[in-house]
Amino acid sequence: MERVTRNERACWILVGGRQRLGRALAEDLARDHDLVLTSSRSWDGETWVDGLSKRGRVRRLQWDAENPELVSRMMADLDTLKAEDWVISGAVLLAGNFPGQPLGSWTPAALEATWRLNLGFPFLCAQALAPHLEDGACLQIILDTSIHHPWLKRLPYSAAKAGLAALVPGLAQLLAPQVRVVGHALGTVLPAEGDHAAFLADRTLLKRIGEPADLCRAVRFAAESPFLTGEILTQDGGRRWVR
Repeated sequence: MERVTRNERACWILVGGRQRLGRALAEDLARDHDLVLTSSRSWDGETWVDGLSKRGRVRRLQWDAENPELVSRMMADLDTLKAEDWVISGAVLLAGNFPGQPLGSWTPAALEATWRLNLGFPFLCAQALAPHLEDGACLQIILDTSIHHPWLKRLPYSAAKAGLAALVPGLAQLLAPQVRVVGHALGTVLPAEGDHAAFLADRTLLKRIGEPADLCRAVRFAAESPFLTGEILTQDGGRRWVR
């Protein structure tokens, strides 16, 4: 059973809740949740968040994977939230980037940067959040379908996501029975500029690409399924089964 904050709304934290899928999820959850949103950059100019604040409490934090003081920053912010009576009953880790890195372009610096943001940062966030999640909370980690079929032009990124996929069952075991952990492997939801959406849709059984609403429904489903933990839910429109 979710505990609630002072105004009777459960509180979730979205790590990377600023752009694209993060924003869509924040806007959906704000209907009935208080939110803590993190970004690597300043929140100045993000007026859409002001609209969320009219529905309930919204706190904006700056967690930058490049910051050498990241861990102490996260710990201080979470301690402040606790002192202010924010009871965190859900967390979603969305942060990451999507670099193209074909074979032949790899360098130690480029690999380290990719893995720091897409693998190391989520690990550190999960570690920081774990002791601050209330009993019964659900920690959700956003992955993608590269865990099933690595993208050859983005192999370092795919390797990072494969490592992150291992965090789901491992963390589920470490945090049970107090906290559940669920992953989401997404197919194409918001195509990048220049992607051929019609071609991508045709490569699925359902003949469409995903929508942010597909993720929102899945996140809510996982949160409301108290016997679900340690699993990775795949939403790719059946792309894996198209030959």
